[in-house]
Formats: sequence, C-alpha cells, structure tokens
Amino acid sequence: MSMPFYVSPEQLMKDRADYARKGIARGRSVVVLAYDDGIAFATENPSRALHKVSEIYDRIAFAAVGKYNEFENLRVAGVRYADLRGYSYDRGDVNARGLANAYAQTLGTVFTTESKPLEVELVVAEVGAEPGADQIYRLSYDGSVTDEHGYVVMGGQAEHLGARVAGEWAAGMTLPQVLGLAVRTLGAQAEGETRVIPAGQLEVAVLDRTRPRRAFRRLSGPLLEDLLAGT
Repeated sequence: MSMPFYVSPEQLMKDRADYARKGIARGRSVVVLAYDDGIAFATENPSRALHKVSEIYDRIAFAAVGKYNEFENLRVAGVRYADLRGYSYDRGDVNARGLANAYAQTLGTVFTTESKPLEVELVVAEVGAEPGADQIYRLSYDGSVTDEHGYVVMGGQAEHLGARVAGEWAAGMTLPQVLGLAVRTLGAQAEGETRVIPAGQLEVAVLDRTRPRRAFRRLSGPLLEDLLAGT
C-alpha cells in the first residue's frame, strides 16, 4: 500500500503565496497618489476598454493589478455590495473600510480553501471632505489589509518603484505634480534611462473632492496632455 502524498500546511501556504506573487509581478504597475484636492490613479494601459481603475461608489474607487478576469469579478462584487448597502441604509454608510473588509474576507477565504489563490492585488480608496479624511487600503492576494497614507505602488517592480515614490512624494502636491511623479515612476527601470510614456498609453483617473457627490472622473486626451505638460 502506497503512502498518501503529504504537504505540510506551511509549505502549502508558501507555495500559494509564491504563485500569487509571481502572477502579480508580471502585470504593469499601478500608482496611487494623494494630492491636495483628492487621490490620483495612474497605470500604463493602452486598452481603452479593459480598465484597471474604476469607480465603485460616490467617493470610492478601485484599482487592481494581476489577472483581469479575477479582479474584474471582484470589482463587480464591490459595486453590488456598495449599491445594496446604500439602498438598504444610507449612501453615507457606504465607505472604503467596509468594502476593504468585504474584499479581505473573500481573498482570505479563496487563499486558504481553494487550490489556486487569486492572482490580484487591490487598492480601495475613498476621498474625504479634507485630506486628513482620505482613506487608502491595500489588499493582498491572501486577504491582508494595509492602511496606506499618501501613496501606493502595486504590481511589476513595486518595491523599486515604491522607493522612488517615497523619495519624491510630499503632502499638498498639486494634480499636475503627482501625475508627473506617477508617469516618471511608471517609466522608471531598474537599469537604464527612464522611459517616456505618452499620454495615449496611460490610464489615469482621480477622486476629486471638489466635485459634488460623484468624485470619480477619468482623465484622457487633451486634458491629460495639458496636465502632464504642466509638470
């Protein structure tokens, strides 16, 4: 009688984590930066149809890296969660913290019980009435949640690019300044000169605290080119 194949729980969790990290690292990075009037999101994405940054609710946005079909399912589930909560209670009861907790439960359950973890990393952000009230949550493939302050870099060479952002970002920067920093960061390479990414290859959006109720808007075309030229 042959012995059953055995893998220790520690090794199983390590293998799943390594698998998820490798999948996420293959994707293009997403940069999230707070500025004086809101929160900006930027990524290199030539597709005009497959978005990595999206609106979830009035003042909440979602950004993701990894496998598109997996994080798109999570985005749709987040929209449904927010709509149901806002309808059942009040629109003001929908917040980024609750949504991040819901995502954390889903990601954690899949990571521990399914044969394959989700190859995704998420940011859920909510813009407040003032900069001190902004919320940015980063969620990993295993369901862990980090409360970030000011900026986040996910996917690709996240560690290298995050160090670059940490050295240049400062509270109170304007929108053109953070967009310039985001584009320089996305074009940075571990070796060699920084690539210049044209506006047409970028997906950029903001949560603008000055807009009434729905704060999310996409920036593209001549408007984005003018903002980047102002850096």
